[in-house]
Amino acid sequence: MWLTAAIVIGILIILGLGIYAGKLLYMLKEQNAQQQTARKARIDSITESIIVICKAMQQQQCDLSEGTIRICKLLNALPLQTRPEYREKFPHIHNLFVEISGFAILEERKKLTAQERREQDEAREQIESEFESHVLKELDSIRDFCTQIN
Repeated sequence: MWLTAAIVIGILIILGLGIYAGKLLYMLKEQNAQQQTARKARIDSITESIIVICKAMQQQQCDLSEGTIRICKLLNALPLQTRPEYREKFPHIHNLFVEISGFAILEERKKLTAQERREQDEAREQIESEFESHVLKELDSIRDFCTQIN
């Protein structure tokens, strides 16, 4: 009699644990699906932003340096499973980004004197002119890359 009761209790415990494990697996599956949906939405949002910036740069509605900074930061923010090597994929935009990344922006720029700002602007414009044709050609590749991701 005790043996039968022990077996029944054991089966009930195993059954309860099995149901609990199934519930946990279902919750995990739902959580993974939500994360994938959020990741996809973030990728879509970032790639759309990059495409808009590329168009603005091509139509000269956005400075090359400003667009380059934004595009490089957004490319690095893309939550892709396997990240491409952007330095190799888009070398001109990356090189322009590296060249202009040392210039003061936002609050740092406000702290500069008028002469220092003018000097930085002239240096930045010189660098932009050196890279302009190469970067403008590369923008189509960046747009194609973003379109392929979606």
